[in-house]
Amino acid sequence: MSIAIYVLVMAGVTYLIRMVPFTFFRKKITSRFWLSFLHYIPYAVLSAMTIPAIFYSTGSMVTAAASTGSMVTAAAGTIVALVMAYFELPLIAVALGASAAAFITGLIL
Repeated sequence: MSIAIYVLVMAGVTYLIRMVPFTFFRKKITSRFWLSFLHYIPYAVLSAMTIPAIFYSTGSMVTAAASTGSMVTAAAGTIVALVMAYFELPLIAVALGASAAAFITGLIL
């Protein structure tokens, strides 16, 4: 029974998120500020969800030594991913390059 309630609540939330903009914004948005703001929201949300996960995904956070090594491997992978993305390489190449950099850094440490 509780799963059905969860599904109904999520359906309602999803519907509201999609319906509210159509209700409040009847005219085309012409403000450069709001257009810019709305354009960058997906990037900001994706970054806010992804960046913290990157630094906790590469190893155990049990000891201080493991934590430091984990952060270094995560930083190495992130730097490689950012550089490769800057040069507009395909997503699969960026993901593989970042993973390889984190793996190799982990082997070195």
